[in-house]
Amino acid sequence: MHQHSFYIKRCLEIAKNGLGSTRPNPMVGCVIVYQDKIIGEGFTSAYGKNHAEVNAINSVKNKNLLKESTIYVTLEPCSHFGKTPPCSDLISLHKIPNVVIGCIDDNIQVSGKGIKKLKDSGCHVTVGILEDECKKHHKRFFTFHNKKRPYVILKWAQTFNGFIAPKAKDEQKPVWITNRFSRQLTHKWRTEEQAILVGTNTVLEDNPSLTSRHWTGENPVRIVIDKENKLSQSFNIFNRDSKTISITNKDIDFSKSIAQQICSILFNNDINSVIIEGGTRTLQTFIDENLWDEARVFTGQSVFKSGIKAPVFSGTLTSEQKIVTDTLKIYSND
Repeated sequence: MHQHSFYIKRCLEIAKNGLGSTRPNPMVGCVIVYQDKIIGEGFTSAYGKNHAEVNAINSVKNKNLLKESTIYVTLEPCSHFGKTPPCSDLISLHKIPNVVIGCIDDNIQVSGKGIKKLKDSGCHVTVGILEDECKKHHKRFFTFHNKKRPYVILKWAQTFNGFIAPKAKDEQKPVWITNRFSRQLTHKWRTEEQAILVGTNTVLEDNPSLTSRHWTGENPVRIVIDKENKLSQSFNIFNRDSKTISITNKDIDFSKSIAQQICSILFNNDINSVIIEGGTRTLQTFIDENLWDEARVFTGQSVFKSGIKAPVFSGTLTSEQKIVTDTLKIYSND
C-alpha cells in the first residue's frame, strides 16, 4: 500500500469513533506523521468542540516536531469560523509543511478555501488519497450539503414469507419478527443517526419509544408524520427521552410530494441523517419518490398467514449477514 494511503486508512479507522456525536458536523479523522512514525492522532469531538486536526495536534507531545511532519486528514480542513476557529489556520500556525487530504469539503463555506489557505501559507498539499473511501465515509455530510436533504436509511423487518406486520393485533405493542440480537443492532443504529421517522399508524398500533435504550449512546430526534394532528401527548414518542418533531397538514401539503417536503423540513432543522422506520405506507412513500440512500432489511424465520406486505423496491445488494436466526441484507440506491 502507498504510504499516503496507509495513513489515510488509519484516519478513516479513528474517524469512526465520532459516529453519532459529531452531527451535524462530519466525523473526521486525522493523523500526524514524523519520519514514518505516527506522533499524533485525533478525531472530531462532539458537536461544538474540537475538530480532528485540533485533537491530533494537541496529542503531539513535542510540538517542535510538527515543523517537519505531515498531517493526514480525511476531509479538507475548514477555513471559516464556526463553533471553533479554522483548522487550516492552526496547521499554518504550527508550520506543518505537508498536508495530505482524502477529499475536498463540498460545503460552500469551505470547498477549496481551506486548501488555498494552506497553500498560501507555504504548505505542500496533496489531495485525493483514497478519495472514494473518504467520500463514502462522509456520505451523511455530503448528502446534506450537496442534495440539501438528510442521508435517508430505510429499515424494516419482514417475515420469511414477506409480511411486515399482521393485519390485526390484540395489543398496542410491536409484534416482533426478528430476534433480540437484531433488535439490539437497530438500537445501535439509532445512536449513529441523527433522527428516526415513523408514521401515525405505527404510533397508534405499537406506541413505540424510538429510543436507543438497548445500546449506550444518544437518542435520535423523533419525527412523526401526523397529518390530522390526532396523536395525543400520552404516547411514548412524546416523552422526555428525546426531542420529537410532528409533521402535520399545517407543515406540508399531503397532496404533493410528501417525502420531498419532509426532507426539506429535516434539512431546515440541520438533520443530516434519518432512519425511516415506519410501516409499509411510509417506507413506500420514500421509495416511490426515490428519496433514499440505503435500505436495511431484516428477514426473520416467523411466518404470517396474512398481513401487511413489505415495501417493494429495487437496489444494489451491498452486504448480507446472518444474525443467529435472522438474515440482514443492506442495499444501496445507485
